[in-house]
Amino acid sequence: MPNAQNQAMMASIKEDLTDVKAVWVVDYRGLSVKEVEGLRRDIREADASMKVYKNTLVRIALKELDMASLDEVLEGPSAFVFCKNDPVASAKALTEFAKDNDKLVIKGGMMDGDFVNAGQFDAVASLPSREQLLAQIAGAISGVARGLAVSINGVPSGLARTIQQVSEQKPAA
Repeated sequence: MPNAQNQAMMASIKEDLTDVKAVWVVDYRGLSVKEVEGLRRDIREADASMKVYKNTLVRIALKELDMASLDEVLEGPSAFVFCKNDPVASAKALTEFAKDNDKLVIKGGMMDGDFVNAGQFDAVASLPSREQLLAQIAGAISGVARGLAVSINGVPSGLARTIQQVSEQKPAA
């Protein structure tokens, strides 16, 4: 019979997994309390949250919710980063933190219901953020619209210049 503490933790895990776009699993061994606080702050700024749960309980919760298995990365001490909005932003935050702190090891995770290994995580972290992609799309649309406007404006102005030149060449009648 599971104890009340594990049942409460299981409910919390299931709540965190509800409507999640990505879950990143990291090994935080060797980080000081101050470094972990900094990591949590960076993750919060990326609109995600980091929690530490028992691997066994996470395994059970994933199975009960019929989600992808994370058995490959659920070994040793693990912290879980839950992303409800933009998985790329949280992946970038983890990668930036890991550059300065060799002790943080990114094991992998799950994104859009599929298992993601450490190599795939690096690929996700190298993607532009949602805001950058939207800006690139807006710039592309703006460039096409500007080109179209210049082309459309060129036809009447070219016609006007031609008429002006013809009228200057012909004597006034």
